[in-house]
Amino acid sequence: MKYRITHSTRYQYSQAVPVCHNLVHLCPRELPSQSRDSFALLIHPEPTRVTTRQDYFGNDVSLFSIDHPHSGMTVTSLSEMTVTARPVIDPKKTAPWEKVAAETKSAATDEALDAYQFVFDSIGVKRVPELLEYVQASFSAGRPILAGVLELTERINKEFRYDPRATTVHTEVREVFENRHGVCQDFAHLQIGCLRTLGIAARYVSGYLRTLPPPGKPRLVGADASHAWLSVYCGEAGWIDVDPTNNLLVSSDHVSVAWGRDYFDVCPIQGTIVGGGQHSMTISVDVAPIADEPVLT
Repeated sequence: MKYRITHSTRYQYSQAVPVCHNLVHLCPRELPSQSRDSFALLIHPEPTRVTTRQDYFGNDVSLFSIDHPHSGMTVTSLSEMTVTARPVIDPKKTAPWEKVAAETKSAATDEALDAYQFVFDSIGVKRVPELLEYVQASFSAGRPILAGVLELTERINKEFRYDPRATTVHTEVREVFENRHGVCQDFAHLQIGCLRTLGIAARYVSGYLRTLPPPGKPRLVGADASHAWLSVYCGEAGWIDVDPTNNLLVSSDHVSVAWGRDYFDVCPIQGTIVGGGQHSMTISVDVAPIADEPVLT
């Protein structure tokens, strides 16, 4: 599947901003299941300087500054991606979760050492005691790790209500668990916290999800949104992505942008401004399938 992705963020300020510095995670990753055919970052007004690099987790990031007065700013990323289905893995044939957790902690392999950093608390995901009893219902002794992960994914999807007005980016996992509502970021954080409580490595993934309109209805441009899910280290089966918001194993409808310990490692746009007074922000995301080009004979 080929996609053209447009992600536009617009800021408006009630007073002119003389200078701002920004860091963005908007460039999709190169992965075995997805390739980046093109990427462009458009910034208005014209930035004074732009640099690109990879962060600690291997995500592509851009840093830019605007050091002349401006009353608004628009950041638009344009990506074209080719995404293929991920390998199908039988959950019952994955290793027992206790074995994976123990080997993640003790194995001296590069893969296990890399995974182990995703077992600990982070700014956005704190392991709280309430999570332990909840997660244990899906992880009986000796249960294959992916089977437990999928059951937990389904429970969160059924037992927690999607409500975009219920939380903010700073809402803690404990509050999400107690109130049983939130958005994709919250559900990813919640499931990550549950798994880390058991010593299972889980990381936060930001990206995009193709949304399908109801039958007979046109697809709305800009109706898509940035999305979040999680990836779980399953030992020999590797990292497997699950989407608790939609109760899905991640496949070709998802495009991964960046991953880290939690949202705060991979926030799409973050920065610092001087002045500006009151400000507003609007976001538009469009994930459009690209029709295959006809083959000329």
